[in-house]
Amino acid sequence: MAYDPTVLADWQIAAEAEKGMPSPAEWRRRLGLKEDEVLPYGRVAKLDSRRILNRRHARPAGKYIEITAITPTPLGEGKTTTTLGLIEGLARRGMDAGGAIRQPSGGPSMNIKGTAAGGGNALLIPMTEFTMGLTGDIDALTNAHNLALVALTARLHHEANYTDEGLAKRGLKRLDIDPRRVEMKWALDFCAQALRQIVIGLGGKENGVPMESGFQISVSSELMAILAIAHDLGDLRARVGEMTVAYDKRGNPITCDDLEVGGAMAAWMRNALHPTLCATVEYQPVLVHAGPFANIAVGQSSILADRVGLALWDYHVTESGFGADIGFEKFWNVKCRLSGLAPQVSVITATIRALKMHGGGPRVVPGKPLPKAYQEEGLALVERGVANLLHHIAIVRKSGVNPVVCINRFPTDTDAEVGLVRRHVEAAGARCAVGEHWRRGGEGALELADAVIEAGEEPAEFRFLYPPEMPLRQRVDRIAREVYGADGVSWAPAAEEKAKAFESDPRFRDYATMMVKTHLSLSHDPDRKGVPTGWVLPIRDVLLFSGARFLCPVAGTIALMPGTGSDPAFRRIDVDAETGEVRGLF
Repeated sequence: MAYDPTVLADWQIAAEAEKGMPSPAEWRRRLGLKEDEVLPYGRVAKLDSRRILNRRHARPAGKYIEITAITPTPLGEGKTTTTLGLIEGLARRGMDAGGAIRQPSGGPSMNIKGTAAGGGNALLIPMTEFTMGLTGDIDALTNAHNLALVALTARLHHEANYTDEGLAKRGLKRLDIDPRRVEMKWALDFCAQALRQIVIGLGGKENGVPMESGFQISVSSELMAILAIAHDLGDLRARVGEMTVAYDKRGNPITCDDLEVGGAMAAWMRNALHPTLCATVEYQPVLVHAGPFANIAVGQSSILADRVGLALWDYHVTESGFGADIGFEKFWNVKCRLSGLAPQVSVITATIRALKMHGGGPRVVPGKPLPKAYQEEGLALVERGVANLLHHIAIVRKSGVNPVVCINRFPTDTDAEVGLVRRHVEAAGARCAVGEHWRRGGEGALELADAVIEAGEEPAEFRFLYPPEMPLRQRVDRIAREVYGADGVSWAPAAEEKAKAFESDPRFRDYATMMVKTHLSLSHDPDRKGVPTGWVLPIRDVLLFSGARFLCPVAGTIALMPGTGSDPAFRRIDVDAETGEVRGLF
């Protein structure tokens, strides 16, 4: 039975669907899992990936389906909705299907964008738990991240107050940390622009060493990158220990293991390594693991979740962040290289709304009503905006993966608008399906499911954009030209100096390239819509993630701590004092 999403809010649909949600014990029976492979957490469960993969490693892997999108409006175009709808549609076609999505950050959930649970009849349940912490992965990550800063600032304090002899009596040796070269900021999983830049250690020597500091949103932490790519607990522990927290006064890195905190950080995250099992409103299995923000982070559901899903069901649908220029590019050239997995199909989520924006439509502002142009037929805007969609199809094709376009249909979209997009997509030689899963659930995703099944049966010749031995600056140039459509790259002097140093040091030759760029444009400028031409990508810095083993070129101006808008979601969220039911989530 499909719910009426024009009458019921998402939290109300979730409340109804959760009445029939499988229990952890039911999931164990349904998925053929052993008792010690399922770790119940209230209404949901974590899955012990090590035990499952050890037992089922010989099973043929399922079809690997990736979900991406065109360049979105600030509201998002429904990748998670499409992910869940496709799983429901595949199940309606009799396929054994499941998926993996990312855990939402408290920042967007309490701000303007809302949760990342999908919507309507393509919704993840239990929605409230999913949106508000789930099984505590992000809390564990935040604690582990901040523990590194606790260790650093405590060490600075002790080194400032004790001689070498005094430190030795306390079992410490002087690390000679440079307080001006601290690489990490404190973590908080909300959008708090007031905490981007702060000063700590004020009030006298008992309160630590005065220094500039700041906060980043938790899901941008290097620990989230490590969680997304770690193969097991040993891999996670080793990577955490290698994270660079600061530099000493001679320019040498100070790692978590140098501060003797890597083990404790990994201990905080030990349970976060297990994916959490949730469900669609039609009760198909969905794993939740790792986090969002592909513009400043990995933005992928985890390698472990994908490996478990491929071992458990015949079609595994995984989610990448934002458009194909960011989320798919990282999936393609970083995640797949590290996992050894290759997808058969990539679904590009598109909306008429976003195409109109790229065709010159009015500015879309989160928290404000959509302009009239987005609520009435506008074929000219769609015609001009289709170029952005065709560019994303071309990006996916460069990987050798079969693209399928899903038009995530909104109630205001007209048949003429949808037909126009379909004609352009099919003329470009790609499959196109209209998805009405928001309104009709799996029944509304049958056309999409059929297109994905067909595409998945065709051969895919997966290939990377660049070889692993390619130097950093050449990689960035290739990504800029062939993925973003830039004419080239310009390097700020400090960024180029860093890049040259990384290129000349053999320790960094196998580091992945993790671009940091706005998601709101193919370019570095969020105001340039469509397919910008005649521009150069400016790189202003290169961040080092030595635990994840990433080099992160930063394009344009982008903050690791987003800000909260003037009309945030938390104004409309409340709890029923009698039942404890949370209302107002969207």
